[in-house]
Amino acid sequence: MRRSLLVLFIALALACGVMALIGGSHAVVVSLEILLPLGLLALLIAQAVDSGRLRLGTLRHRFQLGLALALGQLLAAVAIGAAVMFVSPHDAWATIGILLFAALIAAQAAQVLLRGVLADVRAIRDGLQAVEQGERDVQINAESSSELAELAGAANRMIEALCSEERSRDAAEATRRQVIAAVSHDLRTPLTSLRLLTEALDDELVDPETARRYVQTMGVNVRALGTLIDDLFELSRLNAGDFAWSTEAVPLAEFVHETVKAMRAQADAQGVIVNAQIAADLAPVRANPEKLERVLANLLQNAIHHTPPDGSVLISAQRSNGNLEIEVADTGDGIAAADRPRVFEPFYRGGSEAARTRAGSGLGLAIARAIVEAHGGRIWLADAPQGTCVKLALPVAE
Repeated sequence: MRRSLLVLFIALALACGVMALIGGSHAVVVSLEILLPLGLLALLIAQAVDSGRLRLGTLRHRFQLGLALALGQLLAAVAIGAAVMFVSPHDAWATIGILLFAALIAAQAAQVLLRGVLADVRAIRDGLQAVEQGERDVQINAESSSELAELAGAANRMIEALCSEERSRDAAEATRRQVIAAVSHDLRTPLTSLRLLTEALDDELVDPETARRYVQTMGVNVRALGTLIDDLFELSRLNAGDFAWSTEAVPLAEFVHETVKAMRAQADAQGVIVNAQIAADLAPVRANPEKLERVLANLLQNAIHHTPPDGSVLISAQRSNGNLEIEVADTGDGIAAADRPRVFEPFYRGGSEAARTRAGSGLGLAIARAIVEAHGGRIWLADAPQGTCVKLALPVAE
């Protein structure tokens, strides 16, 4: 309201200045008596609309009221001025006629100018209503003014953010359902076996030698269940960021050779040759030794399991852009192109066991990815002329 009063005083000062030049002090007093009440009334009406005491439902009605206040003041000022200052009735009516003409033209021009604004407002309203009703392929366009264009742009960005969030939520929900289904399946198999073996032992239907074999099988199933539960717990903690391990400079050549040595028995059992080519002077990697061993063991186990007899697995490393890139490559059948984007998802199995973890808990590659990312690195499938090539990058220990 204070700004409106300031504008009123400035307008009065300008009008009185003009009247002082052409009519002296008497004209100034008369002008104040005419213009001050008209200006105050117009501003009070506008203030009432703005505060909500006088309700106008649409933008069009507000615009029409503003136009009516402006033209009404002109007509009232002319009529009162003609009566008070003894202006010729002929001149007064001529002025009123001109004002009426200008008012009609101004009203039509205002309607034309307002048409695009109202169309853009309706477009924004309809677009947001469509989003409310569940539509997401919505693009709002507004070109009548820069302000409405900015508003439409903000609405489009909001819709895109909403779509992105919903896609992420749906993907997470689909992954959750897949994980639950996979866990249920992997739990059901050993539990069913344990139930049948237990029932056979309870019924005393087997001889002592068979009973011992059943007990051994039960031990295998129990260990499989334990491994699955431990891996699930570890993966959930890694994904939640609930870990606190220390890192150190790990000399990669010696470390890799020790890991390969530990996997040698499994490789020999399957007739797979495992080699490591790591330069002795290669810079150490910044990592937690136990977790890095877990990652390399998972990758080597997968590679050995999916490499045919007389095949080979090669683990190598090189420095690249401040990181150390470790590569595990095998001469197996490789992974189908359609399955490659999802091989690091928990329990995912595409064609030819794309997740490549059936021998373990089904979480090996998912845990490997989580550990590598927790170290500030990344892991991915690289192109290879034959078989599968997995690469991981970890920071160098300076």
